[in-house]
Amino acid sequence: MDFNVGFYHKNRGWILIRKSDTDYKLNKIFNTREIVMRLDKYLADMGLGTRSELKKAIRGGVAQINGVVEKDPGASVSSEDHILWYGEPVAYESSVYYMLNKPTGTVSATEDRVHKTVIDLIYEYEESTDNAHVTVRKDLFPVGRLDIDTEGLLIITNDGNLAHRLLSPKHHVNKMYFARLDNPVTQEDVELFANGFKVDEELTAMPSKLEILKDNKEAFITIQEGKFHQVKRMFAAVGKEVQYLKRISMGPIVLDDSLHVGECRRLTEEEINLLKNV
Repeated sequence: MDFNVGFYHKNRGWILIRKSDTDYKLNKIFNTREIVMRLDKYLADMGLGTRSELKKAIRGGVAQINGVVEKDPGASVSSEDHILWYGEPVAYESSVYYMLNKPTGTVSATEDRVHKTVIDLIYEYEESTDNAHVTVRKDLFPVGRLDIDTEGLLIITNDGNLAHRLLSPKHHVNKMYFARLDNPVTQEDVELFANGFKVDEELTAMPSKLEILKDNKEAFITIQEGKFHQVKRMFAAVGKEVQYLKRISMGPIVLDDSLHVGECRRLTEEEINLLKNV
């Protein structure tokens, strides 16, 4: 959001909403926290077009606020208003959260001239839904990154505070991966990883958990960092090449096994709350 909310006469139910550095508005609310902004910004935040495109369309009379046609792009609206766009309801969401089962061949970026991005997959998902009013935020980004040849769990959101919390080393958020290797994992590897070790001239890995699976060329590895090619570099340092890598979990969120590679879904309220309490 590009404005801040502060409280004023809290006991009387008033809050002060800053719409910009110079524009303030007092709102009387009852047990709700309204978000107030311009109509064109409201619609832009919901992914319905650029501000210039939306201003033109609004002036053409395609927007309604609480059943009344509104042609002023600067009209004030709140999250409590009923907004129609070309006759379809548009509910305001300040933050959105997706779980993606990232496929290989896609990049963890918002845009790329060569490869399909993880954000492209979100657009494809929303466009395939039956809800005509569903729109895709223009401010989505992946929380961290997975290499182009790595599959698995990726959180997509527009919540910068949450992303910072999940990625900050001081919060010690576990990230678990399944790895398939060209050589067997040994107990010596488990102990080395558990103590942390110097991987190469640029990376000293923090302690991590390595679990050997029934096939000793497969393992789960849990780390709390996210350095460039970290898992591959750690295994390479002990003479093993990663042939397949998939992220299974991030903090309390485990990849939904009903999601096929390349599919995504919205996080549930329970999952969102778990992430926010990391």
